[in-house]
Amino acid sequence: MEWLKSLSALEHVFFWMAIAATALLIVQIILLVVSFGGGDLDGDGDIDDFDGDGDTDGGLSFFTVKGLTAFFALGGWCGFAAANAIDNIWAPILIFIATGAVALLGVGFALKGVAKLVCSGNLETEKLIGKCATVYVSIPAARGGRGKITLTAQGKFMELDAVTDGERLGVDTEVEIVGYSDDFAVVEKKDFYGKAAEIEKKS
Repeated sequence: MEWLKSLSALEHVFFWMAIAATALLIVQIILLVVSFGGGDLDGDGDIDDFDGDGDTDGGLSFFTVKGLTAFFALGGWCGFAAANAIDNIWAPILIFIATGAVALLGVGFALKGVAKLVCSGNLETEKLIGKCATVYVSIPAARGGRGKITLTAQGKFMELDAVTDGERLGVDTEVEIVGYSDDFAVVEKKDFYGKAAEIEKKS
C-alpha cells in the first residue's frame, strides 16, 4: 500500500470521504431499485436530517440523506483529483464544495421530478392505510401545516401531502399512514423498536 502512504493529509481526507460516500450511495441505489421493483420498502433508518424547506407546504428539499451522500461522493472524488494535481490547499477545497453543491442540487431536482411521475388511474386511498412512507418535505407538529411524503403503492411511485398529530417529522423520517382525509394523508412516526418489542412479548 505504498500508494496510500504517499498521499498527503488532504488527499487522504478526500479519498476516504469519497470511498465512504460512494459505498453509501451504491446501497441507496440498490434500495431504490428494490422499492421500485415491487412492494413497499420498510427501512429502519430513522434519520431526522437538516432540511431546507423551512416547514413550508411545498418546494424542494435538498439537504436529505441522498443529497448529502451525492455531495460527499462527487465532491470527494473531484477534491481528491484536484488535490493530486494542484499544489495548493485551497483550490481542491473550493472544487470539492462547488462540485458537491452541483450534486446536491441535481439530486434534489431529480427526486422532485421522479416524485411527479405518478401513473394515471384512481388512487384507492383506503388501501394506503398502514403503508410506510418517507418524509420528503418536513411535516410540522400538531397539524400546523402540510408536508410531503413519498412511497411506492398500488404499482406506482407517488408523492402525497401529509399532516401529523404528533411531533414535527423531519426529512427522510420513516412514517406510517394512519388515515387519509380529503387530499392529504395523516401519518405518524414509525416505531420500529416498539413494534419489535411488542412482537417479542407476544411470542
